[in-house]
Amino acid sequence: MRVLFWNIRMTRMACPELFYILRKDEGCDKLNRLVYMTKQQERRYRSFLYIILAAAVIALTFTVYYIYWDKIPSTIKIRAGVEQELDFKVPVSGEIYRVKEDAAAQVSSVTETVRAPEAEQVAESISDSVESIHVDFAHTVKVKANEIDTYQMDLKLFGILPYKNVDIQVIQDKMLIPSGIPIGIYVKTSGVLVVGIGEFENREGDQVSPAKYVLQKGDYILQVDGEEIENKKHFIQLVEESDGNDMVLTIKRNNEITEVMIEADQNQNEEWKLGIWIRDNAQGIGTMTYEDTDHTFGALGHGINDVDTSLLMNLEEGTLYKTEIVGITRGANGSPGELTGYIEYDSDNIIGEITENTTEGIFGICDEELVKAACYEPIPIALKQEIELGPAQIICSVTGEPEFYDVEIVEVNLEQENINRGIVIQVVDEKLLTLTGGIIQGMSGSPIIQNGKMVGAVTHVLVQDSTRGYGIFIEEMLTH
Repeated sequence: MRVLFWNIRMTRMACPELFYILRKDEGCDKLNRLVYMTKQQERRYRSFLYIILAAAVIALTFTVYYIYWDKIPSTIKIRAGVEQELDFKVPVSGEIYRVKEDAAAQVSSVTETVRAPEAEQVAESISDSVESIHVDFAHTVKVKANEIDTYQMDLKLFGILPYKNVDIQVIQDKMLIPSGIPIGIYVKTSGVLVVGIGEFENREGDQVSPAKYVLQKGDYILQVDGEEIENKKHFIQLVEESDGNDMVLTIKRNNEITEVMIEADQNQNEEWKLGIWIRDNAQGIGTMTYEDTDHTFGALGHGINDVDTSLLMNLEEGTLYKTEIVGITRGANGSPGELTGYIEYDSDNIIGEITENTTEGIFGICDEELVKAACYEPIPIALKQEIELGPAQIICSVTGEPEFYDVEIVEVNLEQENINRGIVIQVVDEKLLTLTGGIIQGMSGSPIIQNGKMVGAVTHVLVQDSTRGYGIFIEEMLTH
């Protein structure tokens, strides 16, 4: 058959007229159909190969992006006046330029260093008269900026494919006092928080829910008919005084202020109700991360969220109290442990004021005596690109006094979407493993120390492995 096909094709090339006659011959219809189908199959096969090739190129491109995307963070912080190395080892290159033309700060030198066997070659540098420079992160890049300012890099993968725009923030170098002491936390919400919508039986025996379709779980009720709500008790009083008339509630929903109208109904006890569960405060214990010489503090490494709605609580005011650890529930795989503390909510035990509740932690002003009684001296911070995999320590007070415990930094995620999980640590200290089983609730905020620098704070435990936990970069906490 192969010989026959070859002969047919050669005949067509040599004598087109003969081939035409053969096609018209009824006795060759079957053969002609075979030739025709073979050519169609060839075209389809080539199309199929082109599709496969295109899919392979696309898949390879996405794979390369996936591998390299999180190797360089979208924001890089560097210290003012200090030469630093950026060693990402990623095949991307691009330009650094000033965000504002009239910026007071100038990049005084940025050099790209290529390590040769016997020498180093300095590729280029930038001075005040140069608007931008080229950098290649396949090699070590040395950066120095004299003043606090913001710059930007437009990077391309392999110098061709668009990669990402990176902000460079020049910050003041910082020294912080590592803490690790347990703290009692009390926060009061701004208004009252709606934690649930329910039903009740009214005077007629019907199941009613006045707040249904009006209020939502997670709403903050700030005012009733223009009157500021002081606390939960005050809100209940205002509802009772409405006598079932329409009320205008000023609420905060998804960070937007709006007004809704609602009418209360009477329950079987002739009390005016809306059918909602509300909360106006939260308490707990945690660990202070650092104290600053200006008497400010940072703690927890994550925000205080409502236990029912899981939403960040809208803070009106908050207080820190002295806390005594009275018990430890050891953690196990699948069962997080916890520290149990005794808090006496008395003015004599106040050690600080909470002014901010954010996703990066709680922040505020601590008592001057607390700073004076600090156990440790100020140490420098480590920026995220300076953190290394390997040995580190955490400071926590599971025995009553702050102590160093050995851990290993096993992952550093420079581009983690969840900023509270940029670092993964594993407890290797036998004493701490014996006492707690690893990371447990109440240790949130414990400072992480590596090479004499503060790199971050413990935030969460891995439920399925109590010896491991997450941490936040200290530079993220210092944005507040």
